[in-house]
Amino acid sequence: MSSEFGNILRVSVFGQSHGKAVGVVVDGLPAGEAIDLEELQRFLDRRRPGTGPLSTARKETDVPEFLSGLEGGKTCGAPLCAVIKNADQHSKDYGELAGKPRPGHADFTAWAKWGGRADMRGGGHFSGRLTAPLCVAGGIAKQILARRGIFVGAHLASVAGICDRPFPLHPTAALFEEVAAKPFPVLDEAAGERMRAAILEAKNDLDSVGGVIECAAAGLPAGLGEPMFGGVENRLAAALFGIPAVKGVEFGEGFRAAELRGSENNDPFTVEDGEIRAETNRAGGILGGITTGMPLVLRAAVKPTPSIGRPQKTVRLSAMEAAELTVHGRHDPCVAHRAVPVAEAVTAAVLLDMLLEGNHGTF
Repeated sequence: MSSEFGNILRVSVFGQSHGKAVGVVVDGLPAGEAIDLEELQRFLDRRRPGTGPLSTARKETDVPEFLSGLEGGKTCGAPLCAVIKNADQHSKDYGELAGKPRPGHADFTAWAKWGGRADMRGGGHFSGRLTAPLCVAGGIAKQILARRGIFVGAHLASVAGICDRPFPLHPTAALFEEVAAKPFPVLDEAAGERMRAAILEAKNDLDSVGGVIECAAAGLPAGLGEPMFGGVENRLAAALFGIPAVKGVEFGEGFRAAELRGSENNDPFTVEDGEIRAETNRAGGILGGITTGMPLVLRAAVKPTPSIGRPQKTVRLSAMEAAELTVHGRHDPCVAHRAVPVAEAVTAAVLLDMLLEGNHGTF
């Protein structure tokens, strides 16, 4: 299924932005795992809409209702199913857009694939609304990993070209928690203020901006992953590109590695406390698709929100002629900051799947 990923831990997302609900089915969770629902709700609240001027005004509580898979606060071995009801849709905002695909959205490609039968109100099944149930699955995965000493965290590496400082060589669980507790997920508060100003400036200009998310996982064992097409990068990239608005993924130095010499890009090996480590981590904790034991580091590029208040060129599909549209309604001037926990969720779910699949002695 196109809306499902994972081999042992299978995550399937369903619903539409303006349907009755969105939800997720997670099959393959280990039985007997305690799930802290209050902690999970705090995680979901980090991506929840309607929390301030930097996000859409759509108001949703994003409280999941568990239909199966949890008994007495613990996983019971059955597939876990959770739904999140949609409560604040403004479908009328999309009436005048029917037949005129919005630039930058999946309206045209959905029309080409399904002949106009797709529900594209609010983006339909392509909407960022579908990341709410994705965070249910990933939030649970994060808790299970943390009990094994594996921690996943992320921050905004940049917005509109304004950069935060990167994670240190060895990010800690305490650092991840510190960033997660902030209303705006950055390491450098001064950079965060400049980012917020850029987002508000774009909003006032009826425009939007994009950003880059840096995500890291600490505590992974060496040896996780398979060559050539089952590598950690392969699996993570496939799932990360499922996050709406993600247009690029890189690991370690990423594209910058192409500008370096081998002597600059290679990570020298050393021995610390009887274990092999690297003095640097330009590989992002992965070599040959397999983890090195160093922190895994990736970055995801998030495009500017395509729904903007400025007039844009499009076509009228019924007449096959040029047209103009202005997108009304409630939209994020930047989705990158709300996508930070989503990147964590996807990363945690993929890593848990690979650990279960590899039976790495962690479970």
